[in-house]
Amino acid sequence: MKILAPAALAFLMLTACDSLRQTAAPMAPPPAPAARPIPGGQGVAAESFDRTTEAERREAMAPQAGGAALGTVTVALGAPAESGFWLRSSLVTTERPGRVELPGGRSLAVTLRPGEGAAQLSLAAYRALGLGLTDLPQVTVYGG
Repeated sequence: MKILAPAALAFLMLTACDSLRQTAAPMAPPPAPAARPIPGGQGVAAESFDRTTEAERREAMAPQAGGAALGTVTVALGAPAESGFWLRSSLVTTERPGRVELPGGRSLAVTLRPGEGAAQLSLAAYRALGLGLTDLPQVTVYGG
């Protein structure tokens, strides 16, 4: 009996320690959501959303001067389904012509559209400026 009591006590202590260790262990992350399959099993190329013509691109890329600097913003890719060369930002309150300029000097004529929150640049503008679709460049905005 004297031998069983310490053995039982040691067993209970080990069991208690094990349960404490299990509660102190970090929780497992939730399972990742199931990926939705892409219809047809293939991605859609950016070119299929950009409906601007080569002539429209050349016109938008033509050197331009003038216009008051409205500010510098970091832009993200806007809605790919909205065609044309545009910038949506809080720098303007009404739609009007303007241009955006990258730090390296490349510029593009765009339609300035009012917006809230993060500035967005159209897919056609991203492509004309040679930007990657995940780039978040800073542009200087000029209004006419």
